[in-house]
Amino acid sequence: MAFTFSNSVVAANTASEYRQLGLLYRKQGRNQEAIAAMRKSVELEPQNPTGKINLGWTLHLSGQRQEAAQYLWQAVSQQPFKDSAYNALGIVYLVDGNLTAAVAIHTWAIILKPQNEVAYYNLSLALHRLKIFNLAIATANYAASLEPNNPHPLVASAIVYWDSGNHNLAVNAYKKAIYLDNRYRNNSFLAHLQQAAFCQEQINTVKQILINSK
Repeated sequence: MAFTFSNSVVAANTASEYRQLGLLYRKQGRNQEAIAAMRKSVELEPQNPTGKINLGWTLHLSGQRQEAAQYLWQAVSQQPFKDSAYNALGIVYLVDGNLTAAVAIHTWAIILKPQNEVAYYNLSLALHRLKIFNLAIATANYAASLEPNNPHPLVASAIVYWDSGNHNLAVNAYKKAIYLDNRYRNNSFLAHLQQAAFCQEQINTVKQILINSK
């Protein structure tokens, strides 16, 4: 097998090369080919947790969450203090609707890496769905402070403010997200939030906030 990477042809023979191939395919949106390449990397190097994290995340993106969790748990068992494995695993459970597991796993990821913007952001989404609004606001706002150029935590903060009755704060947070990314002015763009771990009910709330932000 050979593939193009950085304008050159590289033979995929080693686990590392198959991982690169898988990441390239995933970037191109060719998830099934990415999965095949990443499976080969895991087969060649089963003791490397990075390969299993990459495979688990790509399986998740393809909707194969049960198998994704299996590989991510294998990565965790091999390297119990690797925060990126817990970040990915927590998102799998969040999207699957297992909110208790999502909260527990993201909380542990934060213990491992206190300034873990991914874990704080996804924890806020899980806490919002559990209606633990005060903690959801705190975690969303902290995620926004850690990653000030990312609109996702601001949108997460906005939906919690909205559902807790603080509509003015919700609109203000959402307007900050619009300032970072003008596409948030368009209702049709909001469907992409599903890829950012928002559930459909949360996306519907964002649509209400958008109407009130105009």
